[in-house]
Amino acid sequence: MRFLALLLFLPLVASAEPATVIRATDLKQEPASDAATIASLAENSAVEALERRSGWTRVKAPAGEGWVRMLSLRFEAAKPGASGVGQLFNVARTGSSGTQTTTGVRGLDEQQLATARPNPAELAKLQQFAADRTAAASFAAEGKLDAKQVDYPK
Repeated sequence: MRFLALLLFLPLVASAEPATVIRATDLKQEPASDAATIASLAENSAVEALERRSGWTRVKAPAGEGWVRMLSLRFEAAKPGASGVGQLFNVARTGSSGTQTTTGVRGLDEQQLATARPNPAELAKLQQFAADRTAAASFAAEGKLDAKQVDYPK
């Protein structure tokens, strides 16, 4: 029984995940842009990632413990020959495997907006996915969905 309790507690004491700050950034008291700044972290500073929440990572740095934006960090790759046990404990401790995928949305600049033109071929592709009233009602009936009146957004 003690062994089982120890096994369940082990992920909580597993070591932190090493990371490097890839650009100078502020160490925040809370995971929010408007939170108080504890310290500034220089580019290439070594930190220990302790917890992830949304786009923020709680880190331990020589300047203190706080939150930085996840995209300001580079996490070390798994060592060759590693068994993956450390990654398993990291999943249990933080809810994340440490493997990350970065995505971004690029906005349109003024020139692109000014020169934008409709694309009838792409519109035709989108219209193929439209459902008519009969198909939508049939789908709703199959899923036992109830009709609700929703005001049109302003």
